[in-house]
Amino acid sequence: QVQLVESGGGLVQAGGSLRVSCAASGGIFSNYVMGWFRQAPGKEREFVAGINWSGGSTYYADSVKGRFTISRDNAKNTVYLQMNSLKPEDTAVYYCAAKVLLISTHPNDYKSWGQGTQVTVSS
Repeated sequence: QVQLVESGGGLVQAGGSLRVSCAASGGIFSNYVMGWFRQAPGKEREFVAGINWSGGSTYYADSVKGRFTISRDNAKNTVYLQMNSLKPEDTAVYYCAAKVLLISTHPNDYKSWGQGTQVTVSS
């Protein structure tokens, strides 16, 4: 089972940008669909973006479409989430997750999770 470690979170002002990364180990990274999820205090974990094994197919939540970009580098075993035009409502812990076969928006479909990285957007 692949192990995942997120990095790159932090504090940013509204309108700013941030890139979070997720490094994978212990598996064949290109076998996995990767997803980014987020969870704000008192809220359920929600899907943000997903990418297929090759990077040729991506899917986004409506709330981030046009602002966030998911990408992956299979040579570096890493998936990225570039976040632009950040809003205070984007504040959450961001998690990466891995599954096989198809992109899914449901957290329960993902079998491996990172520990999360905090993203805070100030107004």
